[in-house]
Amino acid sequence: MLLGVDVGGTFTDAVLLGEDWEMHTAKVPTTPDQESLGVLAAVGLVLARAGATAQDVERFAHGMTVATNALLEGRTARTALLTTAGFTDVLELGRQNRAHLYRLCEASPPPLVAKDLRFAVPERVGAEGTLQALEEKAARALVEELAVARPDAVAVSLLHSYRDGTHERMLGELVAELLPEAQLSLSSELVGTFREYERTATTVLDAALSPLLSAYLARLARDSGASSLPAPLVMQSSGGLIDAAHAGAHAALTVLSGPAGGVAGALVLAEQAHERQVLCFDMGGTSCDVCVIEEGRVGETAERAIAARPLSLPALDIHT
Repeated sequence: MLLGVDVGGTFTDAVLLGEDWEMHTAKVPTTPDQESLGVLAAVGLVLARAGATAQDVERFAHGMTVATNALLEGRTARTALLTTAGFTDVLELGRQNRAHLYRLCEASPPPLVAKDLRFAVPERVGAEGTLQALEEKAARALVEELAVARPDAVAVSLLHSYRDGTHERMLGELVAELLPEAQLSLSSELVGTFREYERTATTVLDAALSPLLSAYLARLARDSGASSLPAPLVMQSSGGLIDAAHAGAHAALTVLSGPAGGVAGALVLAEQAHERQVLCFDMGGTSCDVCVIEEGRVGETAERAIAARPLSLPALDIHT
């Protein structure tokens, strides 16, 4: 049997599909701060309705808006940023374009990293190679200074690291040594593209959301195992599934997890109805999501914004 569970801001839904394609559903209130309790309640209810047990479940797919809602509600971890000297204010400078060009009082969301948690790294890598090498002694001194601040998460985004991530990896090793309990996100491992603002903003978002998501998914994996359920596979924003450990380590991959699952379902319904031009609308308790199916296909993008914050990772073209 196949089990699917979606956690929204208000309700948690479970769907169980049997070998004969018979479908059973259940809906329970979401349990904020301990979403895994709502998940297990929904699973228990849908199994009871199907007359099945946890041992009958072969695969467990999980979609959610945990990271999405945390970002929309400002529930992010205390995050530090290590970036190339001269670029510590890139999060505030951003781009000159504005969503509302003629609105004189347009306000940008505050950066996810406070000014006193931005650290300038004495290095410089150009698009063609290293201009100023990062000395290990200087790197260690900087990370020791960062460790004193005790952030919950650390984002590392250096100029042109998509071409050479050596300096980022050096800093990452030092952070893991001196601040092992902190979440660590390296832009060179997450966003392999140029444009330092979008790459830095995406890496910071990943670091700021991952502690919350990893804690939730760890609880869910533990409780699922204790209930004899298979380990959950988590829906990505791109529509694919990854294991819970990888999703928890890189929460930015799941910002549109729940909506992506909804779009996948809408695509199946559109195919069954022989409709190739479809507007998909999903309203939940916290956010509203819209997507277009055009010529039987869902668009994809790697350049989008969530809550006015850039997210440069592959995702279905969903507007939330």
